[in-house]
Amino acid sequence: MEILTMGVEEEFVLVDRVTRAPVNRAPEVIRRAVRALGDQVQTEFFNAQVEVCTRATAHRTDLREELSRLRAAVGAAARDARCMPVACGTPVLPPEEPLTVTDTERYRLMARHFASLVTREDGAARDDGLVCGCHVHIGTLDRVRALGLAQHMRPWLPTLQALAGNSPYAGRHDTGYQSWRAVEHARWPTVGPTPVLDEAQYLAHVARLVSDGTLLDKRMVYWHARPSEHVPTLEIRVADANADLDTVVLLALLVRGLAATLLPRVDASVPPPRVPGPHLLRAHRFAAAQGITGIGLDPVDGRERPAVALLDELIDLARPGLDAAGDTEWVREQWQRIRADGGGAARQRAVFRRHGRLTAVVDALAAATLRG
Repeated sequence: MEILTMGVEEEFVLVDRVTRAPVNRAPEVIRRAVRALGDQVQTEFFNAQVEVCTRATAHRTDLREELSRLRAAVGAAARDARCMPVACGTPVLPPEEPLTVTDTERYRLMARHFASLVTREDGAARDDGLVCGCHVHIGTLDRVRALGLAQHMRPWLPTLQALAGNSPYAGRHDTGYQSWRAVEHARWPTVGPTPVLDEAQYLAHVARLVSDGTLLDKRMVYWHARPSEHVPTLEIRVADANADLDTVVLLALLVRGLAATLLPRVDASVPPPRVPGPHLLRAHRFAAAQGITGIGLDPVDGRERPAVALLDELIDLARPGLDAAGDTEWVREQWQRIRADGGGAARQRAVFRRHGRLTAVVDALAAATLRG
């Protein structure tokens, strides 16, 4: 079986070491971190965010070690700038200063074109626009194979989303969700399940979205699974940023194992499952609201089933790909650990129950972000 490479992009929110609120210090942090990381540390939409990107690798241990190294370098740079990187889908506390958009031509244009999504009536940036995701790249794949794989994988993406829910708090409030990031991010155009399109249809569809002003360019296609337009990969975009490093590695391995198992079907021109759009949207809503603690929708028949049972089935389905890479035992051990503690959102709420302070939740997230 083909052993696919994998890479991860992680977005962090920068919080002040005293107030624990988001701060616009990314330019200073990136200027310091780039000495060690080069182009592996990058800007994001707001100046209160930093993104790191791993190199492509086929090995679990290499991926984990590189993620740990990237986090440590950003943490050291942030410490010198009197702040901390936090891996969480939404900021626990609201900013105490107005958020600012990163000063690049692209981000300035996005802020103007999508002003209603980015700014309030008084011209200040909307606090609820600050979200952080974790994106997994699988390759090497040309656009044809990436599109086919996205369509075979899309029934299982709500289950992966449920695993990665890590944003129950936003702006000092418990949202009641496992992933409030999924709700906020969905305000942007095209965020949602991948349409069933061949390459010619994909190119024509994206061209129409750009020409009618829905998108600025093809890089703004925000489907849950999309062919990357800058590297030869399929990019999976359903996960919150997670402080627990092994959750991130587990997510990447499950994406890679599922992709490796399903890719022979793509290459054999087996039609993808025809899952109705409303069913997929409902499954993603369940994943955002309940994560692994509640119910999900069966990818085949749409029945309501426990989310943990669906994760068990996903691992069973991905078993050929996991076995080929030697990942199966590690994946099962990590899944049992997360199943026992409830995942990222549950850990955040447990910290708040113990301490009664949201600043303690931020401190726990910051510590876990750098502990890997």
